[in-house]
Amino acid sequence: MKKQDTLENRAKVVYLAIGSNLGNKVYNIEITKIELEKFKIKILKSSSKYLSESWPDNTKPKFINSVIKVKTYLEPFQLLKVCKIIEFKMGRVKAKINAPRICDIDIIDYDQKLLNEKKKNLILPHPRMDNRIFVLLPLFEIEKSWKHPETKINIVKLISSLPVKDLRSIKQI
Repeated sequence: MKKQDTLENRAKVVYLAIGSNLGNKVYNIEITKIELEKFKIKILKSSSKYLSESWPDNTKPKFINSVIKVKTYLEPFQLLKVCKIIEFKMGRVKAKINAPRICDIDIIDYDQKLLNEKKKNLILPHPRMDNRIFVLLPLFEIEKSWKHPETKINIVKLISSLPVKDLRSIKQI
């Protein structure tokens, strides 16, 4: 008899934002996706790549960003640990906050879960994602019906609430 799937052991749908503003940025994003798959994180959808200003300091190198929809059996803290391992493996060094980096992986939405573990450096959904065009636009590309897990605001409203200058500051490549 086959064991029935329970909520605890089912695969979770997760959205990850990947960014790079050092080195070969497009290559860095593609290698990051390959590294994620080595941890049995299945990529279901991947957005185009988007060129955007470095935030919050636009004098830093521009970013290439992408959002991926994945399926994983990893729990949130395990996934965060995997993301940190991959960032380190890709050559990211801990520097000042928002400093240029080869690889940045953020958990945007983990199966619509709400979590606030500041001491463990994990807040879900990502606390600043709803005002970052470089996350929202690629997310909209792959999941047009997505809603914010906490506010339940749909992605179209989130994007349209941003300043026009934000919309003009990003370019699909």
